[in-house]
Amino acid sequence: MSDEDEIILSELPDDELVLQMHDDLYDGLKEEIAEAVNILLERKWEPYDVLTKGLVEGMRIVGIDFRDGILFVPEVLLAANAMKQGMGILRPLLIETGAPKLGKVVIGTVKGDIHDIGKNLVGMMMEGAGFEVFDLGINNPVEDYIEALEKHDADILGMSALLTTTMPYMKVVIDTLVEKGTRENYIVLVGGAPLNEEFGMGIGADAYCRDAAVAVETATELIARKHNKLASA
Repeated sequence: MSDEDEIILSELPDDELVLQMHDDLYDGLKEEIAEAVNILLERKWEPYDVLTKGLVEGMRIVGIDFRDGILFVPEVLLAANAMKQGMGILRPLLIETGAPKLGKVVIGTVKGDIHDIGKNLVGMMMEGAGFEVFDLGINNPVEDYIEALEKHDADILGMSALLTTTMPYMKVVIDTLVEKGTRENYIVLVGGAPLNEEFGMGIGADAYCRDAAVAVETATELIARKHNKLASA
């Protein structure tokens, strides 16, 4: 692209600027995303609209292409990092305006496991979809999960494992929730390379998610179902 062809973001009308944001997210362009977010805010856009129409919709497109094998983990991480740049500007404004959140998610890799690329991706994409995410990091004992779920009044628990030896620990966490009588309070999602649907069902999770895009779709669907159930109760 020559200098003459360069896109000046501030000269684009709103609808074109939003489409350009989708493209820039897809390409993982952090500075451009930050600039576009600031331009829309200067144009008196509500922070929630910038989030949903610009960032969430852009990440939805990234998620679809990731699921379909058009994009791969490195590209999605770049997109998610660009999303984070935009979120950094919007987060304080969203808190100020009390913007709606889809739900609260506690996520972490289980005890004995220090792998976190997949988990980080899920966390970023969940945040991109409008969830509030509390990432506990790696090597989490059951107490950490329980404490975080209660402290943040979470809706969803996400656990990941990359080692076959750490997979069974997920059942320890779920069984503890059952013993405490709080299992029904949470949607439990599990993921990681050695897992499969059969394993997820066997340990009592609500769903096994094979990748970050599926995790976001599943979480969105299950939380909507939960809200509907509460509304009709």
